[in-house]
Amino acid sequence: MGGESRGRRPAQTARNGGTATHPLDINMVKVAEREEREGIVLWRRPVTTLHYCSRELLIELVRLVRKLWRNRLMVVLALMLVALGVVIYYTDGEHQESIRRLEKQLLWCLYWVGLGVLSSVGLGTGLHTFLLYLGPHIAAVTLAAYECESLDFPEPPYPDEIVCPAEAGPAAHITMWSVMSKVRLEAFMWGAGTALGELPPYFMARAARLSGVQPDDEDFEEFEELRKKKNAGDLSLLDRAKLGVERLVERVGFFGILACASIPNPLFDLAGITCGHFLVPFWTFFGATLIGKAVIKMHIQKMFVIITFNEHLVETAVDLLGRLPLGDKVQGPFKDLLDKQKEKLHRKPGQGVAQSSESLLSAIFEKVIIIMVVYFVVSIVNSMAQSYHKRLHRPKGRKVAKD
Repeated sequence: MGGESRGRRPAQTARNGGTATHPLDINMVKVAEREEREGIVLWRRPVTTLHYCSRELLIELVRLVRKLWRNRLMVVLALMLVALGVVIYYTDGEHQESIRRLEKQLLWCLYWVGLGVLSSVGLGTGLHTFLLYLGPHIAAVTLAAYECESLDFPEPPYPDEIVCPAEAGPAAHITMWSVMSKVRLEAFMWGAGTALGELPPYFMARAARLSGVQPDDEDFEEFEELRKKKNAGDLSLLDRAKLGVERLVERVGFFGILACASIPNPLFDLAGITCGHFLVPFWTFFGATLIGKAVIKMHIQKMFVIITFNEHLVETAVDLLGRLPLGDKVQGPFKDLLDKQKEKLHRKPGQGVAQSSESLLSAIFEKVIIIMVVYFVVSIVNSMAQSYHKRLHRPKGRKVAKD
């Protein structure tokens, strides 16, 4: 028996690839691979990162072409509809005025939906488009409403530019609710975009559960580790918060997802993974996420911005700056910014603004936007390069869950 066992082990080892690997060795290899993958970033290994990113991009493009070919009937139908739309768009007639209005509204909605997707989609890091675009837009509308004593900004240039009405009508009573109504469309579309950006983790976890395959992704590995440590007593505060999100979604369902989506929640990706893992129906997950993010959460954020940029509150805050140590140096640029913004509001539509009106704060804000956008692009390049590295070290015989 002992001789048979000793004789059987080499054969079994040979069938497994020639060497027997201990589970501890496998874990050490995984840790080494993860450390190597984390070092593949532009500021450490720029050539390797760009090479891996281009290879991963090519693979994704090939996969997209194959998907389009498999659904070529739908692609042909879509192209025919697009061709019909182009013909109608360029054909002269009475319908052109309606088409122009529809085009402007559609592009405006798509703009905010796209910014919302960029804010929440899992591409290494999100672009904080609320702080960079929607928040300043709501703030500008709020300040203009109190300065102009009206919300009937002329179109055009609104919404691209905000200008007070040329003919001063009866002063309107500006309230928080009237300002919220003015920016409701763009806020809802931005919130809907953030809900769309939460779908990839849900679909990936759902596909992995249905196929019975564990995906090669740190987020899913972290999810499994948290599930193993449920009964452990050495959980950190962050781990307890993540487990709390998982329990809430798992036990309460629709209303648990709604509660997680209705508040600023950086752990909501875990809710999407949990819903996909437990095969929560798509419309239950997306419906609760859409209502929470595009309706409830957006109204809370709008109220906060509108209250913060109330005319009297802003002026009080600027006056208080002067009482702080070195406040005079900070108060000046803020007063200059407010004065220039009010001056812009009272110009005629289409009238340019003098270059000298550009303040130091607006110039700094533009530089901050450029830096954040560059960082966002760099994070995408790093993420794609690391995905290709993960693809290279994936076991050959292992299947991957399809999209």
